[in-house]
Amino acid sequence: MERPDVLDMNPAAGLPGVGAVDRAIDILMLFGRSLQPSLGVTEIAQELGMPKSGVHRVLSTLRRRRLVTYDAGTRKYALGQAAIALSQSYVTRIDVQAMASESLAELMQRTDETATLAVRRHGSVVYRAQSVPERELRYEVRLTRPVPVHVGASGKAFLANLPNDETDDFLRHAVLESVTARTVTDVGVLRRELAAIRSAGFATSHGERVEGVGSVAAPVFDFDGYPIAVLAVSGPTARFDPSAPAVVRAVVEATARLSAEMGHQRG
Repeated sequence: MERPDVLDMNPAAGLPGVGAVDRAIDILMLFGRSLQPSLGVTEIAQELGMPKSGVHRVLSTLRRRRLVTYDAGTRKYALGQAAIALSQSYVTRIDVQAMASESLAELMQRTDETATLAVRRHGSVVYRAQSVPERELRYEVRLTRPVPVHVGASGKAFLANLPNDETDDFLRHAVLESVTARTVTDVGVLRRELAAIRSAGFATSHGERVEGVGSVAAPVFDFDGYPIAVLAVSGPTARFDPSAPAVVRAVVEATARLSAEMGHQRG
């Protein structure tokens, strides 16, 4: 006799269409982890061990639902607008500050200096959180206070990693005001610095925002490769070298982990 109080550990077993749903999910997940922007039926079939006829049927359904698109020229499929909208909906619900709290604490402990999280608000950078060491002489930022985006390592880490058209638009229209004697106010100099920062993967500054304070910063990217936040480590230049390899490595590793959690795949 069947026992009604025993739970079925496979509740999907026997339900019509579950196999097709599993195959559709497997295909969408393959698109998500692939380093290629588009995939063909044969590639998908080989990767997932599915018959090509079955892959084609699933893709046809996903295409009708705008979860994938088809390029007749290459005969390949890519993620469609509906799938991208789902991804964007997930990202908008992510609390970057909450996700970064552990990274900030770890950065502070590894460097024994202040670790900060900043976000961009149009032409400014706003610091949202910080982790401060227990030292008599230490540096603290003023949270929520806007800082011009061209000033200091955090802002320049943003500018260097924006899409080229956004960076160019900023440089064409920005008025680069001086905050300290070390603030970069020449557009040509700033443009060259941003190119170097983008190539290196991190930015440094020495007294550009606050006299006597150095900083190293790197961007956190979302799934689409857009910089949504910056982590930085800052401290008094009398003892802190923002270019020190161990410090740079700590910041870059922390941002790489956060970027991966955001769905970013390093190309």
